[in-house]
Amino acid sequence: MQRLIPTGDPDRPVTFTEAAEPLPASHEALVRVEAFAPNRGETFLLENPRSGLLPGKDVAGLVVQAAADGSGPAIGTRVVGHPPLGGWAEYVAVPTDSLAALPDGIDAIHAAALPLAGITALRLLRAAGPVQGARVLLTGASGGVGHYVTELAAHAGAELTAVTATPERGQRLSALGATRVVHDLAEATGPFDIVLESTGGTAVATALFQLAPGGTMIWFGQASRTPATLDFFDFFAGPENATLRHFHYAGAPYDRDLATLVRLVDTGRLHPELGRVADWSATAEVLVDLRERRIRGKAVLTTGAAR
Repeated sequence: MQRLIPTGDPDRPVTFTEAAEPLPASHEALVRVEAFAPNRGETFLLENPRSGLLPGKDVAGLVVQAAADGSGPAIGTRVVGHPPLGGWAEYVAVPTDSLAALPDGIDAIHAAALPLAGITALRLLRAAGPVQGARVLLTGASGGVGHYVTELAAHAGAELTAVTATPERGQRLSALGATRVVHDLAEATGPFDIVLESTGGTAVATALFQLAPGGTMIWFGQASRTPATLDFFDFFAGPENATLRHFHYAGAPYDRDLATLVRLVDTGRLHPELGRVADWSATAEVLVDLRERRIRGKAVLTTGAAR
């Protein structure tokens, strides 16, 4: 089979190679990949790839070999999956607790855009607590996670202010339910009950001081790749009884969250934002554009494996 592997070249970060099909463990199903979605964080791993790195965590396709332990979907089931690695290939072994079946109404392209960004959005909002009627500030809102958070929070009744770089990106966020869209964090009008911060750098301190007394700020990303400095003396002089939390989405099982995302898409309550769809022969170019933030929403690559 064909697989994409890192090259270490920032201008062409992956190349094709021939590889043996994966041998699934007893709790894994073998999936023929029809589409996969790279994440911006994965592009950073490709800059100085560790030996043996096999990227790929967001896939959709067809089960061609069911798990030997009897768990998970049967052969012939269309699925979306979140394997720990190896998804940029014609076949991938996926733990059955990281798979969800797809209904006929969701194609592989839209399904592949769901896992990491969608699971992050679901778990981030759970960590934030009830958002109905809450004033919420979301930075870095035009990425894959930001689109899902915006739509989910708006449906839950949040009054959400989204921060994004351009008016074009802001229009889509407004359509998804953002109450207000600003293009600079300094333009946000607080205070906010909840701040969801994903850019890092100077935004951390700026966003923190937008909190209402007793508010919560959850720091879940570092999109700017700029270190953040926070003076805790300033923090103590800021919003009284404020809470600062770190968040990371990871931790299997993922199947229930994937099934929730699938259900929301199937019922028209969640809409994957596809910024780029291309054949996987263009993966290297797409990865560079994703790293350089030239793609709004999700990028999805297709393998041509759909039957």
